[in-house]
Amino acid sequence: MVFRSPDLRGRTAFVTGTTRGIGKEIALALAEAGCNVVSTGKTVDDSDTDLDGTIHETAAACEERGVDAHAIQLDVRDADAVRAAADEAIEAFGEVDIVINNASAIQQAAVEDLPADRFDLLTEVNVRGTYLVSRAFLPHLGEIGGGHILTNAPPIRLDRAPGKAAYAWSKLGMTFVTLSLAAELDDSIAANAFWPVTLIDTRATRYFGMGTEDDWRTPAVVADTVLELLDRDPSAFSGHAVYDEELLRAAGIENFGRYNVTAGDPEPKAARMFDPEYERP
Repeated sequence: MVFRSPDLRGRTAFVTGTTRGIGKEIALALAEAGCNVVSTGKTVDDSDTDLDGTIHETAAACEERGVDAHAIQLDVRDADAVRAAADEAIEAFGEVDIVINNASAIQQAAVEDLPADRFDLLTEVNVRGTYLVSRAFLPHLGEIGGGHILTNAPPIRLDRAPGKAAYAWSKLGMTFVTLSLAAELDDSIAANAFWPVTLIDTRATRYFGMGTEDDWRTPAVVADTVLELLDRDPSAFSGHAVYDEELLRAAGIENFGRYNVTAGDPEPKAARMFDPEYERP
């Protein structure tokens, strides 16, 4: 079975961290499905860095797919900036009914090797950012009668993460905020978290030497997971932290070779970062 995107025409998504990688892939997949996109992140000029991509380039690529897009520079740690960005997005589109917490900081190091300010950065971007962005849209989602809040973070199935304690803590914090929020909301607003089974081919994956290309999948598998979550009724599916493969298999997908980085259809290893005991279905 081939994955079929839902029809998101007339809807608008506010996505954090869209300059490259998973965030950009999610934004483009939403646009392909007809969804308007608010592209947010810190990078507006990549001329003085070795990292390609800006929020404006992502917005332009979304518009090439026939939707409206709007770029907003945003530091998700800044409460005033988040509130202003939410207001700007709502003013630009009238309604924003999809909020996707994708922006994250990553640094993997043992406790002894990670300075306190780096711990603070991971916590502030990942946990505080998710908290602020989600919270900023709650009044609006209530006024328009519902929507989705999605967070790129793992299921909480871990009691230790040697060599990556601060990063794991911050990512699990994103999930905890999202699932707690789901229990606070009425059934018109869904709050769910999503996470890949395998490592995803991003700059961070390559920079930190996390496996090889045979172990990676493209960001498209995560983007399709987001689309599948958005195709579900908020009143029937909220408060879940899902793995991408499990959700897509439940939707009828059997062949995941299209998502592999390496040709020849290898079977990428399941990620062991946050769930050492995980075995794929």
